[in-house]
Amino acid sequence: MPELPEVETIRRGLERHVLGRTIVAVRSYGERVIRRAPQGLEPVKNSRINAVVRRGKFLWFDLGDRALVAHLGMSGQFRLGGSARHTRAVFTLNDGQRLVFADQRTFGYLAPDRWVPCVEPGGEGSQRREIPSIAQHIARDLLDPALDRKRLAERTGRKKTPIKTALLDQTLVSGIGSIYADEALFAARIHPLRRANTLSSQRALQLYTEATAVLRAAVKAGGTSFDSLYVGVDGETGYFEISLQAYGRSAMPCRRCGNTLETLRVSGRSAVFCPFCQPL
Repeated sequence: MPELPEVETIRRGLERHVLGRTIVAVRSYGERVIRRAPQGLEPVKNSRINAVVRRGKFLWFDLGDRALVAHLGMSGQFRLGGSARHTRAVFTLNDGQRLVFADQRTFGYLAPDRWVPCVEPGGEGSQRREIPSIAQHIARDLLDPALDRKRLAERTGRKKTPIKTALLDQTLVSGIGSIYADEALFAARIHPLRRANTLSSQRALQLYTEATAVLRAAVKAGGTSFDSLYVGVDGETGYFEISLQAYGRSAMPCRRCGNTLETLRVSGRSAVFCPFCQPL
């Protein structure tokens, strides 16, 4: 599933190409992509794209009186020009460009949505102090300057779940999935099964500092591409895979100590870690 770095890479690509354009025509294919849009996508026709915004893994277009929310699910992607396999929707813009939403596994969706107010700017890419109602339950992410890190550390310390489970909780801190949870825990030398409420506030803050650094590095690399299910809007792949320290490296030598990385299950999800660098 695209996580914060992949969604931010897509957001920046869309911002470069569609900002200020008007949607002159739209067509959806199949009911799955508009399952959260009772009126389909017709309400966005003739709307100007004022901003492309992201919070965590959520992406939306600011269309003035409404938002167009795009959740990528497991395999959603936006592509510019032409067509793409597994096309679910096509937007024609006033400069003649075609913006295609493709989704092989069909867990993603598009939905015009109303705004609800928020205290600080809603997400990366806009100063608007409103957020789509669909995304209002999503916590701020680690790249958001409005995030209260002290409060985040305190809330983390009240969680009785394993710390990897806490990192995946999008109502606690958004944008982190299995890839970057493993990477953050490796960087902070914390075992994925350690209970979140056993971390001191200082240790939790250290974890989030390491996680922030990992996310920033991944954004700089264009995200992590394991296959064609994640590419940027121009079709380019991310190259953070070559920098991964834990995720996807089970049974391989730890790049820090040389011992063998192991895998375990945490709340039904796999976690790769070094038992020597990350003791429980």
